[in-house]
Amino acid sequence: MPYTLQDKQIKRVLNKMNRFQSKVAVAVLSLVPALAFSAGNAAEGKNKSAVCHACHGATGKSTQPIYPNLGGQQQSYLIKTLQGFRDGSRKNAIMNGFAASLSDADIKDITAWYASQSGLVEIQDK
Repeated sequence: MPYTLQDKQIKRVLNKMNRFQSKVAVAVLSLVPALAFSAGNAAEGKNKSAVCHACHGATGKSTQPIYPNLGGQQQSYLIKTLQGFRDGSRKNAIMNGFAASLSDADIKDITAWYASQSGLVEIQDK
């Protein structure tokens, strides 16, 4: 004789499945970096980065080979770098001075701008 589930049993199974799905969703979301939720405002970053343009260029392509290209870099890398300049754990006399007055929001906005720009293209041999 085939086994049939009663309404109460079905509800119990569905409740367990819903709890399990909720736990999985929480676990997955906890793996997503916080930066994904606080990426910054690229349009604001374009305005806030005006002082950066002299060396790094308006779109992140540096004006001189001694300055790094910022366009297309990973935002998380740019954030970590600027925070390092701001807190002094990364040393550069020029950048430490510029970064010292940046708020967390400024850093997120500026890095969102540069990360949204096109980066370097790979040069292929002919």
